[in-house]
Amino acid sequence: MQFPSEGKVFRPVDHPLEPTGTLVVLKGNLAPEGGVMKTSGVHKTNHSGPARVFEREEDAAAAVARREIKPGDVVVIRYEGPKGGPGMREMLGVTAALSGQGLDEQVALITDGSFSGATRGFTVGHVGPEAQVGGPIALIHEGDTITLDIPSRLIRLEVSDEELQRRLGQWQAPAPKYTHGALAKYARLVSSAARGAVCD
Repeated sequence: MQFPSEGKVFRPVDHPLEPTGTLVVLKGNLAPEGGVMKTSGVHKTNHSGPARVFEREEDAAAAVARREIKPGDVVVIRYEGPKGGPGMREMLGVTAALSGQGLDEQVALITDGSFSGATRGFTVGHVGPEAQVGGPIALIHEGDTITLDIPSRLIRLEVSDEELQRRLGQWQAPAPKYTHGALAKYARLVSSAARGAVCD
């Protein structure tokens, strides 16, 4: 194969392919530490809709399989972060299933778990603080309105600060999913590291 001798491999800073990169960080009362969104392949800039809340990936996948997720929904998958997963599980299966139903541009998905480069649709991962440590993602109720705004880099739960504080006062961390073995040890290490970071 012959490549053109005049091909441009590197572009100058003043002439980029796109005005921004393909990853953005959204922040707001739902993710004070931020959430990561891959914008390549996303054809809209805003989404606002009711939360569909799931405590683990498998429950969300089952709901998608039953076609319970509707256009406009915001799928929330929580307790899948570094401590809650444990290990920040990847939510690729759910996004692929939504795409297979033609919903990847019609719904949003947020999680304290992770995504890979194959992620598709209006998705936000790595939401922090994670649910297992009482982050705001743990306080979302079914039907709450969630707003995502890429230009403003905003992810917001449309609930008052007072109501969030009330919910936090009633929240209790769930028991660890694993009490022995490598995953349990990993969860304890992550928890200890988090406490150390707070103390420092």
